[in-house]
Amino acid sequence: MSSYIVATSGLTQSEGVHLVYLVASVLFILGLKQLSSPKGARKGNITAAVGMIIALITGLIGLHPSSGRVILMVVGVVIGLLVGTLSARKVKMTAMPQMVAAFNGVGGGAAALVSVEEYMRLVAHSSQGVVFVITVVFSVVVGCISFAGSVIAFTKLQEWMTGRPITYPGQQAVNGVIVVAILAIGIYLVGFGTSVALVVILLAIALFLGVAFVLPIGGADMPVVISMLNAFTGLAVAATGFVLGNTVLIVGGTLVGASGTLLTKMMGDSMGRSLGNVLFAAVGKAAPGAGASAAGSAEGRSVRSGTSDDIGVMLAYSQKVIIVPGYGLAVAQAQHVAKELASALEKRGVDVAYAIHPVAGRMPGHMNVLLAEADVPYEQLKEMDEINDQFKLADAVLIVGANDVVNPAARSDASSPIYGMPILNADEAKNIIFMKRSMRPGFAGVDNELMFDPKTIMLFGDAKDSLTKLVASVKAA
Repeated sequence: MSSYIVATSGLTQSEGVHLVYLVASVLFILGLKQLSSPKGARKGNITAAVGMIIALITGLIGLHPSSGRVILMVVGVVIGLLVGTLSARKVKMTAMPQMVAAFNGVGGGAAALVSVEEYMRLVAHSSQGVVFVITVVFSVVVGCISFAGSVIAFTKLQEWMTGRPITYPGQQAVNGVIVVAILAIGIYLVGFGTSVALVVILLAIALFLGVAFVLPIGGADMPVVISMLNAFTGLAVAATGFVLGNTVLIVGGTLVGASGTLLTKMMGDSMGRSLGNVLFAAVGKAAPGAGASAAGSAEGRSVRSGTSDDIGVMLAYSQKVIIVPGYGLAVAQAQHVAKELASALEKRGVDVAYAIHPVAGRMPGHMNVLLAEADVPYEQLKEMDEINDQFKLADAVLIVGANDVVNPAARSDASSPIYGMPILNADEAKNIIFMKRSMRPGFAGVDNELMFDPKTIMLFGDAKDSLTKLVASVKAA
């Protein structure tokens, strides 16, 4: 494409490449804009993908034909295309957060390795400027933290290791020493001399910091962590763009870094916590009631349980029902049955909506993606601020696999680790149906006061099986 532009416009080869990169960058921006709405998300992915294809082809054309890099790049593109396509098609919705963490980590690691390779290449030519070294150091450190942190996030989400915070005495002091070591090496490289060995040591230390950084973060905070690591990857890619003098990497990385940073801030606000609290407070430790059984209680308090037949009749004769999805819905792969239940209720004239909390699930937008797979109309997906005032008008709220995002302790218990987190006002509905496998607490490790509300009816069991029985009860009512 760049060659055609050069031949027809009189531009130099370099100018033609930058012009095509500008087109790709505009497509990135348009794609990101479309991704801001569930309606435009699919188009946004396609738009950004077209921009990436243009950038890749332009990069390949810009290389000298005799360069061995052309073959390496083509092989890399083919391998990445196969792995990405197969992963996207085969991954289950429950494993979507793990896939996002894995792909995000690979991006950060690739940015760091490219910067190291470029540094090693230019050391031989003794052509290193201060800005170049700063961007190399930044890319290596941030990219490695993103890679190693994403690996730990992946293993926690995949349950290859505990999702609870992993802490040890003196942890913050150890992390502090690592940070000081990174700063010392970075300052030396920028101001006092070149050293490939020190760059490699910097890479290793940054990898260790990424592991130590994410280990003490619990499952309750994974949505924020994934968003933050995504921002890190974007910043590392942008820095690598400066290292290579590549415009499209600078623009694309900056977009990811900026949007990821804003999303991280929004996710923190949605939890009512600062970023420092998310990273260092170690929320997610097991609570004493964590092992309570389905028929059990916490601190001697009893709960009221019901049957699918009785609850189905209640829902069938309601006027307004709000469904609150959570990670349990994803685990049970019950999104299609939830949609079937909503359709059965709508046929009886019931107004149905879905209340989406920003941190429901294990990654930003998890519930939106899950329900979109089941063809739930976008108009029925209501964000927290939009639907919170409607709970008091609802005849029933059906909580499917959610926990912490509806826990009234966030408002009333100053000693609770989730105190101050904005929650869905499910407790204001006339009737509350709480679907859970057991009385175990959520990721934050605290008992949910809503389970003991006099208006609450517990429906224990697998979410998919329970929803299937509710569908049958509604149709038979």
